Amino acid sequence: MARPGFVHEVDTRTPPLLIPTGDTFRLERLPLGTQVVYPPEALPALPDVEAAIDEALGQPLGSDPLADRLRAGMKLTIAFDDVTVPAPRMRRPDIRGRIIEKVLGLAAAAGVDDVELLVGNGLQRRITQAEMLHLLGERVFRSFFADGRLNNHDATDVHGSINARAAESDLLVYVHVTVSPLGNGVAAVLKGLGPAELLLERGGLDAVRSGQTEPVPEWGTLPPIFSVEAVLDNNAFPTGLDFLAKREWEWSLRDRMTSSAVMRALELAPAKARRRLVNSAEASFGVIQVRAGDPGAVAEASASKVRQQQLVEVKGQADVMITGVGQHSPYSADSVLNPILAAWMALGHTFAAHTGLPVVREGGALIVYHPAVNEFSSLHHPSYVDFFADVLSAGTDATEVRDTFQAKYAEDAWYAHLYRSGNAYHGAHPFLLWYQLSRAVEHCGDIIWVGADIATVERLGFRSASTLHDALEIVAPTVGRTPKISYLHQPTHLIADVR
Repeated sequence: MARPGFVHEVDTRTPPLLIPTGDTFRLERLPLGTQVVYPPEALPALPDVEAAIDEALGQPLGSDPLADRLRAGMKLTIAFDDVTVPAPRMRRPDIRGRIIEKVLGLAAAAGVDDVELLVGNGLQRRITQAEMLHLLGERVFRSFFADGRLNNHDATDVHGSINARAAESDLLVYVHVTVSPLGNGVAAVLKGLGPAELLLERGGLDAVRSGQTEPVPEWGTLPPIFSVEAVLDNNAFPTGLDFLAKREWEWSLRDRMTSSAVMRALELAPAKARRRLVNSAEASFGVIQVRAGDPGAVAEASASKVRQQQLVEVKGQADVMITGVGQHSPYSADSVLNPILAAWMALGHTFAAHTGLPVVREGGALIVYHPAVNEFSSLHHPSYVDFFADVLSAGTDATEVRDTFQAKYAEDAWYAHLYRSGNAYHGAHPFLLWYQLSRAVEHCGDIIWVGADIATVERLGFRSASTLHDALEIVAPTVGRTPKISYLHQPTHLIADVR
């Protein structure tokens, strides 16, 4: 049986604890009394994923079986998540490809010959042919790509609420990989296939502050939708590195030797080699649930399973929250985790992973481990480069950032060209992430980065420290000399239920 999430209080017997910091890790002794919040262990994976897919398609929630909804002469569109879900990447065969093969088999049996595949990339970058091949498998990729029936969505070329091909279809099957209780069902469809205007509105600063960020559908313009969602477990680490998810005092001698060797190798490796190694590693995610049918019913079932997998009860808010940021994020697949993405991972993603109360109290301090190197991908993140250099040099206040710069970046012809014909994120994408992390900025009294590039952190509007001890000294005027501290251990798939 998998163990639930666990909160450990650091005492004199607690060994140094593992903290991710960019593309490496460090072992750190935390102050006595620190609450260490461990994510739950992975729930048992489905023993037969193929059978689970068949059952989901044949016995859907709130819908007739998929086979009964398919007929000869209809127009069928199958859309699926891009490489931002999940992060890090899944090993082959990807669950999306396995589901799509089943759907295509039912469509062929029903005589459906007008079928197209769409990547639901929303405002994210177009995925490459190699990434399509990875997600779909060779048979599906070669059957659809060569004759133009496999395409990325273009959010700048949508008139109405959804991609034109999907809107005019008799049925849209949307295949979604679920790692969060939010953003499923119709919200996933609209985020993947919606127009830029809607996505910028629902991800804008006002929506973030009000908590109303999920896209709202205009039902009259949406086709019939059949959702298929697969929920993943917590095995976010490659085979052989599973010690990263263990509790340190349970490490075997082999685990200790492996951790020492891995950290030493990463420390000595050149930066490019280190990044290539980290990006190429495939997680060992297992599938713990597959549900299909009505988008609302499926979204509810997915959210329930995610909470079962990720929820950890935490007693009370802390004065100081500590978190480490690894090299992976949803928006850095096969790329560089630039400092804006690193800030979003800590302040937008991890900080917001709770059921209502943040782990750290209002006015408390957030301490982040990450090197925050001033390094960007000009291929994937061109507007991020200018956002960091020009927008943040003028100020970091979210309201001023929006009012002064967002329209310019959203309408810039060069950014639009790179998004539509290259592999760049939409020009306004960094603004959406900046709005999300602004909630943590407004909530916390201090945000300190440990081991980070000083100039980069200052440009982001934060402060840096060389060590944890120095960071605690910096925040002492606001949290005191003996603050209550919580450390989120490997927080990628953890939801804090703060009581």
